[in-house]
Amino acid sequence: MKLSVAIESATKRFEEAGIESAQADAEILASFVLGINRGELLSKAITDESFSEEDSVKFNELVAIRAERFPLQHLTGFAYFRQLELKVGPGVFVPRFETEVVTQLAVDALKAIPSQEPIAVDLATGSGAIALSLATEVPNAKVYAVELSLDALEYTRANFARYAPSADLRQGDLADAFQDLNGQVDVLISNPPYIPDEMIPIYPEVHLHDPSLALYGGSDGLDLIRKVDASARRLLRPGGSLIIEHADMQGKAVQELLLASGWRHVATHKDLAGRDRATTGIR
Repeated sequence: MKLSVAIESATKRFEEAGIESAQADAEILASFVLGINRGELLSKAITDESFSEEDSVKFNELVAIRAERFPLQHLTGFAYFRQLELKVGPGVFVPRFETEVVTQLAVDALKAIPSQEPIAVDLATGSGAIALSLATEVPNAKVYAVELSLDALEYTRANFARYAPSADLRQGDLADAFQDLNGQVDVLISNPPYIPDEMIPIYPEVHLHDPSLALYGGSDGLDLIRKVDASARRLLRPGGSLIIEHADMQGKAVQELLLASGWRHVATHKDLAGRDRATTGIR
């Protein structure tokens, strides 16, 4: 089958299944099957190249699975995040595009620190997406990260070994992590679980396949955000920056929470879709 025809057919099937990134997913799966990047794939498609019979069978099998809303990243074994290609799979939260914008807030805050080795902490690091972005984009920073889930850590450790073996990754609860860093941290960022317990995420890929430990944050979704607040007050030095990702309807609640805890210059920031996505404060 010609690549262009296969990609067009897969795109249509994904659109019918309600997948928003239908064409991109079709191209990523085709690239994955062929072991090439998307640029090379599109060049081959333009010149009317075809799948081999074996590759065609494999591609169609993957398309059928993806059309059932099985996560694309679980099929390929990786997820793109900013400049990284992260190992992911069942048991670890798949990083989302909107978190890239939140991460930029921490990158900017770290770069503004005059210290030769600013200290950054990522609480509930999951795959390591945020922490590893900080470590690779601000290479003079000393980056620490903690993750509770042993299932997730299988992937996290592999990603740290690839991108930032000198960063400090620990297993544990964000509520009491890094007692050895109390009052020393320059920037603390977290994308904690924040979905209210009774709310079902809109995307099947999320509520059927992402680990519940990484999704749900109590009856109002703020239980883990409260713990992040408490840990940040303990860990950050005076003048240090806090960045918390949250749901689009939680901006006001997180602002009120941080103001009640004494944070200064509290502000909520929007993602590229114009939705409230992160709230920041200064210690």
